[in-house]
Amino acid sequence: MSAEDAVSDAELDSKSKAIIEALQQDGRRSYAEIGREVGLSEAAVRQRAAKLTAAGVMQIVAVTSPMQLGFNRQAMIGVRVNSDITGTAEALSKLPQVNYTVVTAGVYDILIEVVCADDDELMETLQQLRSFETVESTDTMMYLKLWDQKYNWGTR
Repeated sequence: MSAEDAVSDAELDSKSKAIIEALQQDGRRSYAEIGREVGLSEAAVRQRAAKLTAAGVMQIVAVTSPMQLGFNRQAMIGVRVNSDITGTAEALSKLPQVNYTVVTAGVYDILIEVVCADDDELMETLQQLRSFETVESTDTMMYLKLWDQKYNWGTR
């Protein structure tokens, strides 16, 4: 059984969803505390969280403020591709400045978010993007201010 198969729809029940939502609010909450909240033992919460993580349903990570870590230039870049969209998306996602890659339908074939130290690094990154044979063009939307960022959209 693959990691993706480790959590079936039947296993993503209301208790697993409640665990996910609790961790979206605060990823450092103890499994014992979550267990009391959702009506499971600490061990049961730990097992479910491990299965959800192994299956790729969730990750538990530290979300940082890029500017406070010295990354003063962020941008969303729309990429138009002349062939092999998936291969190009895979290659672009491996660039160290790229932290988000999505294949889209519409004006752009791919959207990537980049986090750079400064304008010089952003310019180098753009030159690198444009050097890919499959990249036809790029449109850069520089972030002036990160207004809000949420990771707690729940499980609906």
